[in-house]
Amino acid sequence: MRNNPYTALETRFRRYSALSGAGAVLGWDQETMMPPGGAEARAEQMAVLDVLQHELLSDPAVEEELVEAEAAATALEPWQRANLREMRRVHTNETVAPAALVDARSRATSACVNAWREARKADDFSAVSDKLARVLELTREYGQIKAEKLGCGLYDALIDSYEPGGTMARIDPIFATLKAELPGLIDKILTAQAAGPRALEPEGPFPSERQKALGEKVMAALGFDFTHGRLDESAHPFTGGIPEDIRITTRYDEADFTRALMGVIHETGHALYEHGLPAEWRGQPVGSSRGMVMHESQSLLMEMQACRSPAFYRFLAPLAAEILGASGPALSPENLNRLGHRVSRGLIRVDADEVTYPLHVMLRYDLEKALLADDLKVKDLPGAWHEGMRNSLGVAPKDDRDGCLQDIHWYHGSFGYFPTYTLGALAAAQLYRAAKDALPELDSRIAGGDFAPLLSWLGENVHRKASSRLTNEILSEATGAELGADPFLAHLCERYL
Repeated sequence: MRNNPYTALETRFRRYSALSGAGAVLGWDQETMMPPGGAEARAEQMAVLDVLQHELLSDPAVEEELVEAEAAATALEPWQRANLREMRRVHTNETVAPAALVDARSRATSACVNAWREARKADDFSAVSDKLARVLELTREYGQIKAEKLGCGLYDALIDSYEPGGTMARIDPIFATLKAELPGLIDKILTAQAAGPRALEPEGPFPSERQKALGEKVMAALGFDFTHGRLDESAHPFTGGIPEDIRITTRYDEADFTRALMGVIHETGHALYEHGLPAEWRGQPVGSSRGMVMHESQSLLMEMQACRSPAFYRFLAPLAAEILGASGPALSPENLNRLGHRVSRGLIRVDADEVTYPLHVMLRYDLEKALLADDLKVKDLPGAWHEGMRNSLGVAPKDDRDGCLQDIHWYHGSFGYFPTYTLGALAAAQLYRAAKDALPELDSRIAGGDFAPLLSWLGENVHRKASSRLTNEILSEATGAELGADPFLAHLCERYL
């Protein structure tokens, strides 16, 4: 007797999730602990896992089970129907490309990431450009196949891998509003900032081990569960692992403890989302996070909204003084608030303030679209980056380390990812405004180091919904409106002017 097709799919996707989780932990190890000599073997391991996942879902029986389950979907529970919808989406993404292309992309990205790591240290884009060109070639091939399957454009097909249903048609109007409003707003903020008290720089050095201790203390206050996660170092901060075993990384600058701390807070926002996903849906597509826009909203809500507020600095100041062994007016809540609200036209995306950050993202958005369309050659990327930074932010890098080598994304093959950062910032502003409306005492609770009310609100309105809703449905239910630029721009005016 044949098994229930939906039940068979649940079993299959649970195995798929386990393989994905294994790959995530191996990926974390590659960035944090793996010795250089393990690179070739790790590339082989990652490629095998990718192919196993592909084979698991490319079995012809899966399509049959999906069709049968979809025909009988009315008999399923609501969460199961949402799960079936997500199963179909994952199946399309996983099987749209032939196994040989999956294997080639995995090997090419592993080689490129390893080359990027060394090229970044040496400030030598030429050392990785050929490998990046190969990754771009394979990504374009994959995107074209997927675009034909979905009946959309190449770039939209790649966006869909990170934000289901995301399209240039939805992104471009939002970005056009930001491009029109932000330059003038930045000028006003810089003028107001110049007329106010000057922020004092805390005097280091701040040893990495003390910075880590401070980061872990703040993580615990935010709600991070150290029985299900850990904090380590990597060249580029990220969150990896699985909901039951979350791996956060950051990088330290002993002259400036705030850089690593804000990176830790950002990644903790990601981790809290992952850990807060419903346990009863674990291992199923519906139990996964709802795309990178919602994921970035959770990291940026913590980093930019909650933890750059005056209330947070009242909590942080005595804690930082105690753990770092420092004192003085530079560590006062008022001065830390001035530092946290300082706006500048900088070179580095991950260090950018929330006002200029969208300009960094929109530059990458424009450049990667040009690369994919073959309007920009890989060899010309450093020059285009330099020109784009000069035009959008009024500053330009002196080297490639602070230019097109600063982010891992393209070298990892993650084309279409960058827009989700700014879309996530917009969603964060909407969600935090709604949370403050629902929690009138939120500022005083944060000042006391109590983030439990905020985490509970996010759990109810975002985390536990996982992928049972689409992004705009989650936002509409939580805030009363779909994603837009206005709440974010209003937040900037309220905070900085």
